[in-house]
Amino acid sequence: MPTTLIHNITTLVTNDQSLGKGALGLLQDAAVVLDGTRVAWVGPTADAPAADEAYDAEGRAAIPGFVDSHSHLLFAGDRTQEFNARMEGRPYEAGGIRTTVAATRAATDEALEANLTRYLAEALRQGTTTFETKSGYGLTTEDEARALRVAGRHTDEVTFLGAHIVSPDYADDPAAYVDLVTGEMLEACAPHARWIDVFCEKGAFDGDQARTILTAGKAKGLHPRVHANQLGHGPGVQLAVELDAASADHCTHLTDADVDALAHSETVATLLPGAEFSTRAQWPDARRLLDAGATVALSTDCNPGSSFTSSMPFCVALAVRDMGMTPDEAVWAATAGGAAALRRTDVGHLRPGARADLALLDAPSHVHLAYRPGVPLVSAVWREGTRAV
Repeated sequence: MPTTLIHNITTLVTNDQSLGKGALGLLQDAAVVLDGTRVAWVGPTADAPAADEAYDAEGRAAIPGFVDSHSHLLFAGDRTQEFNARMEGRPYEAGGIRTTVAATRAATDEALEANLTRYLAEALRQGTTTFETKSGYGLTTEDEARALRVAGRHTDEVTFLGAHIVSPDYADDPAAYVDLVTGEMLEACAPHARWIDVFCEKGAFDGDQARTILTAGKAKGLHPRVHANQLGHGPGVQLAVELDAASADHCTHLTDADVDALAHSETVATLLPGAEFSTRAQWPDARRLLDAGATVALSTDCNPGSSFTSSMPFCVALAVRDMGMTPDEAVWAATAGGAAALRRTDVGHLRPGARADLALLDAPSHVHLAYRPGVPLVSAVWREGTRAV
């Protein structure tokens, strides 16, 4: 691949404090050289080395590609009626997932993959260059395994979520379903996944069930993530920290002990403001987590039931407006924070050796992501060194 010089960048977010100012490592009048799939050089435009090709950013800002570390893109159908009902006052409940389970089971592999690629393309246009996605809408051994196979053709960050809810087929015998998830289903799914997740919540799985499932997954080489403390206080966050989960996701209802546990662990608190927006629920308190020293990530939670958005810029704007984050903190959480939630060191920043993932904004500063909510600011995207948008 030829080398590419992207120059005349007004504000460059590197997320490396050794390269620039503040937590975002900001550089003014900057340039980046891409060599193949990696970043080769970062610095002032005036000092930029020659490259095979040049791209004039024309005074735009540049950020690392967004890292969306929590999504549910293997599904069929939609839940418009459920959304309408919520807007009329019905509360969100985990049981709505069953509607998507029925539609997903009925869909062909081709239909599921077409749906997945549609939303991936949508996310890419908005600057997302790394994403995680989960199974969880099949809830049979065959349907969970096929979802993971399809996902694996598009990302390395694949999560087995057979423990999304108790399958409708086992409504009268949850213990038998846990046995299935930790036995036959796990055997079939583990070869196709990197992560294992569980919805630890009233209406889904309690703490003991979640521990059994996650421990079984770890024994098969899968690393834990946890849907934790979304709908109310519960054991999810403490369990995530106990099992060294890469992330505890949602983190809406936290005790002081939960916050302290996250702040003194490697487990990232992944906040999903699209879910609170779509369900009219209480916002997570990002300020409380940040002030305690916890690592915070932002993600879309893109799914057809509770957060049907693929837009990381939208989530950045919500986090700044309603969750107590500064624009700098929100952009870091949507890039480097997401990378930490996936335990990745090659994405989420722009320093030499990083994967060449970069988004140009049609604005002079990254702050415009929150300052101009709803405006399509991403004007160009490079993913693994190739201009994809």
